[in-house]
Amino acid sequence: MSRTLSPQEVADTNRPLLSTTLTMPGCDARGWVVVDSLVDGLAMGGTRMTPAVTERELAHLARAMTHKLALVGLPIGGAKAGIAPGPGAAVERHTVMREFGRAAAPLLHGGVYLGCDQGTTYADRQLAFEAAGYDVAARPGATRLTVGWGELWDHMADITGFGVAVAVLGALRASGAKAPQRIVIQGFGTVGRAVAHHLAAHGHRVVAVADVQGTIEDQRGLPVAALTALTGSDGTIDRARLPAAVRVHGSGRAWLHIDADVLVLAASASAVDEAAVPEVRAGTVVEGGNMSCTGPARRLLRESGRTVLPDVVVNVGGAAATGCVLAGLAPSDLPLPQLSAWLREWVSTRITRNCELVQELSASGSTDPVMHLLAAHGARRSPTAGALGV
Repeated sequence: MSRTLSPQEVADTNRPLLSTTLTMPGCDARGWVVVDSLVDGLAMGGTRMTPAVTERELAHLARAMTHKLALVGLPIGGAKAGIAPGPGAAVERHTVMREFGRAAAPLLHGGVYLGCDQGTTYADRQLAFEAAGYDVAARPGATRLTVGWGELWDHMADITGFGVAVAVLGALRASGAKAPQRIVIQGFGTVGRAVAHHLAAHGHRVVAVADVQGTIEDQRGLPVAALTALTGSDGTIDRARLPAAVRVHGSGRAWLHIDADVLVLAASASAVDEAAVPEVRAGTVVEGGNMSCTGPARRLLRESGRTVLPDVVVNVGGAAATGCVLAGLAPSDLPLPQLSAWLREWVSTRITRNCELVQELSASGSTDPVMHLLAAHGARRSPTAGALGV
């Protein structure tokens, strides 16, 4: 069932335009889609699949998508989907994704693009799209592709991490820092690995990486390519095969205490809260994941003199590239290498500029530079949800 919010609720900016509970009778899972905003009949966001995901969490994430897309100048609203699998869902993953696709089909065809997020893969997304009979390349007004959607994203799998690395490199240039700088990365999934590779390629030293089992450290620099080869699809590093020189810390937040110049947060929400702020060693904190710092923690970090690059500015690569294609902003009929290069340049330019603005506003004493940027961009919210076909 779904519920369309009243005009009064829509006017309340703390509420989304639409919050929908999906009926998925053929599998052991619950699902939701939250649409925070519509711009020109479009909204987009990822699909998160975790046992603990909630409708409230999705509302916060959908709001963040509204902000991300507005800040890069895309004419698309924010949305987010969630799947909470039951105990039996692990063995019927394909069924879950197909049921999700069938249930979300009216929204997909009505202008709400639902891509990948924590807990879902490109293969999962393709199953959902097939079940929904949805082909993003066939959407009127979208960029015409010379390859399939799946092939494009196989080629662009690192784009979010690439955008985070662009933000780090820009912040280091602005500070006058020279390579090699010491980098700590909390989270070694798709985003964290891509950040590590891009920063290492620019001469910086990844001195520590954290996954769900704890933190590994080598102040001389971890071998990023070798480390990636030891990492499973879930972002967990095989400790048994690590070089002897690597120091292994147990579970907990050892990554906070490691001497470094840059801390990249690329895993769980609220990884740095108020209590953790005094423990942060790095002078630059980069939110490579969704809501990596709490609001009060961001403020305290800035007040302590640290540079903080927020998630809505740096964790936008995948959404921005997808949005360019959905909105038809990317040139049509380009061969894959040229399209990839165009999208990367577009993403890089906007992330770099927004990071510069955040740093300028922070230096001028702004306690919430993102709100200043959003006010300048003037994000729009549609007054109705009727265009969604639900």
